[in-house]
This record gives sequence, C-alpha cells and structure tokens, in this order.
Amino acid sequence: MTPRDAADDNPGNEPHDSRWSDLDRPPLNAGSLRRGLVRAGGLWSEVDVVGSTGSTNTDLVARAAAGKAAEGAVLVAEEQTSARGRLDRRWTAPPRSGLFFSVLLRPSEVDVARWGWLPLLTGVAVATGLSRAAGVDTALKWPNDLLVTVGGEERKAGGILAERAGADAVVIGIGINVSLREDELPVPQAGSLALAGAVSTDRDPLLRSVLRSLEDWYGRWRAVGGDAAASGLQETYAAGCATLGRMVRAELPGDRSVVGEAVAVDGDGRLVIATEEGVQEPVGAGDIVHLRPA
Repeated sequence: MTPRDAADDNPGNEPHDSRWSDLDRPPLNAGSLRRGLVRAGGLWSEVDVVGSTGSTNTDLVARAAAGKAAEGAVLVAEEQTSARGRLDRRWTAPPRSGLFFSVLLRPSEVDVARWGWLPLLTGVAVATGLSRAAGVDTALKWPNDLLVTVGGEERKAGGILAERAGADAVVIGIGINVSLREDELPVPQAGSLALAGAVSTDRDPLLRSVLRSLEDWYGRWRAVGGDAAASGLQETYAAGCATLGRMVRAELPGDRSVVGEAVAVDGDGRLVIATEEGVQEPVGAGDIVHLRPA
C-alpha cells in the first residue's frame, strides 16, 4: 500500500482507535480533497494528508529539493509538532483543530524581485476564502497575520510563512485556528474561527475555499508578471489591511525600531511608516506592533 493509499483508507493517518476520538473534529479525507481540487489545467497537482509531522513546510521544502514535488503540491497535516511562524516563533494546536498545510509554487515567469508579494498574496487569498466559506470577517496585520474579532477584541487566528525551496520555488505554509476553544488557545491574544462566530468549522470546505482562492489570486498575479498593481493585489491587500491608518512600532533587525503611522503598502509590498520627524520609512521585514485601535 502506498502512503497515498494509506491516507485515503485512514484519512487522518492515525491509529484506527483514535480517528474519531473527538467527533467535533473529524479527520480530513485526502481522496475527497484530491478529487475536488486536482484537475487538468489547474494549479493543484497533488494533495497529501498526514496524521502528524514536525512541519509541513520543512517536509515540502525537502521534497522539492529532492525533485519529488511539482508545482501545486499541497501537504496537509492533522497535527504539527514543530510548527514555525514568522521570526522562528513556535506554536502548537490540538490535532484536527485547525488547517495546517503548505503549498509549493514555482513562479518562473515572475522576476524574483517580485516574489516578496507571495506571502501578502496568500494572506489576501486566505482571508477571501475564509470569508466565503466560514462567514467570518477577517483582516490582515502586515505582512500576513490573519485577524478575527472575538468579543470586540482583535485576535490572531492564523499566519503565513514563505520559504525558498531552491532557486526556482517557494513553499508557503499556512496555519489557521479553526475550532480551538478558549481554554485551548496558546496565548490570550490568539483566536479561532469558532470563537469569531464562524457559520461552519468543517475543515474540508474551508480548505477547498482557501486553495481555490489562492489558485485564483496566484493566477492573476502570475499572468501580469507579478505586477501587484495590475493584478489588483496591491489595492485589495490595502483594503483589507488592519495595520494601515494605525500608529505602529516596527521592531527591526539590529535592535532598531521605528514608530509612526502606517500610511501605505508600496509597490514592493513594504509597509510605509510616517514618523513624527516627517520621514516616510518603508519597512520590508520586522515585527509590527499595533499601538492603538483603529
């Protein structure tokens, strides 16, 4: 039996006596997802589901390096034990409580200088897909944290991590808290779709909606050579970015920080901060702290 066949027979790839240990969190079915997403002429070339792994990003980068993954490969884990976010932050979640997956993209027709838009593009796609399938209002904290509102409070419900996989590929990892309850949150500032009042926490249609949205946005962006303005990506990202118009502190490499109003996202995807000294400083990497409500 191949690993793919095993995943179909035991969708969560777990011991059979524990597959349904939490009936509110049924396992994903790899075969069903594959039939719904993999099609001739489409982006998604394969969809694999594993029960548990350290990091789907690490696994998919390794597959790409070994020549064992084509563009459009999707790797989903029911549980990640060594998940990583931006700035090498670690986080965990109960099995089957969220969507934890990575995708492999090879935008060969786009200049590498424009690849920095891929995490922001993914953020737009995730927010759009979840809005449609979960009925939850979402916003993006620059560059690509997914925010939801829980009890009138802004909380992070997901994040995105992009990593190069050789000279011609990027692996993008996505983590979304779906059904986490208050007592399961890793930190008080975290949230989930369930806590935000989602109309559905069925991960199958949520994953399909996000991947279809990502295919759509990636196709638009790639068709115009990665031009964020021409594809509509820059405008759409700005419209859904909760960081713009707020006072922020950018914590930058080298123990430097910049404080000011976030006024724009420029053509390179950088956050432009207007400081009290009258300087507009573009920030391409760093941690952004929202200093006051919008």
